[in-house]
Amino acid sequence: MANSMWKRMSPAARLATGVGGAAAVAVLAAACASGGGSSSSAPTSSASTSLAPASSAPASSAPAGTPAGSSSSGSASGATVITTATTSAGTVLTNGSGRAVYLWTKDSGGTSACSGACAGAWPPVTTTGTVTAAGGAVASDLGTITRSDGTKQVTYDGHPLYYFVGDSGPGTASGQGSDGFGAKWWLVSPSGSDVTASVTSFTAGGGGAAPASTAPASSAPAVPASTAPAPSKSTSAGGGWS
Repeated sequence: MANSMWKRMSPAARLATGVGGAAAVAVLAAACASGGGSSSSAPTSSASTSLAPASSAPASSAPAGTPAGSSSSGSASGATVITTATTSAGTVLTNGSGRAVYLWTKDSGGTSACSGACAGAWPPVTTTGTVTAAGGAVASDLGTITRSDGTKQVTYDGHPLYYFVGDSGPGTASGQGSDGFGAKWWLVSPSGSDVTASVTSFTAGGGGAAPASTAPASSAPAVPASTAPAPSKSTSAGGGWS
């Protein structure tokens, strides 16, 4: 029946029907393509939202470490050096920076009689590490005593050592010969005896050569072997090396 109807249709009607059918097919194909694309894009979208981005862990969640050395600040820098310097009265003891050190004649038995206001004017030479000798100082004469406040005071040949607050810096000895707090204060010689001559200033760092180990290795650079020319062999009749 459909075939007979198709035969009875005019050519124009047949053309219109064919075009409409082709258009309908095209629309249907486009709809199918659109539906397929949307269905395939959905998994991609859901997958992308389900993954946590790499930057989701904030940088601040890892706190900065403790600054290097802060937990042991000063633990490796408490050593005290006793060395010597040259004065008009001979060689005397100083600390490693060239500051004068004194003994007090009121001390006896290797103990300190200076405390309170006395220690404020004549601060004890203290250490929190080892005590070493340099210059003309004698290492075996160095020692320490424990003061009433628990600090370690440096001694030399049994004499507790002190600084003087009136000294303006290295190379000055304005405390020499003072009788503050009822007894004399004197500079100390490398032999451990008191120096009673008048001294007000001196050359810091003098009074004896420093141990060889204190000279930095770089002060005497090694000469590369390649810079030393090889001896030439003599071509004279006598032979030998020139």
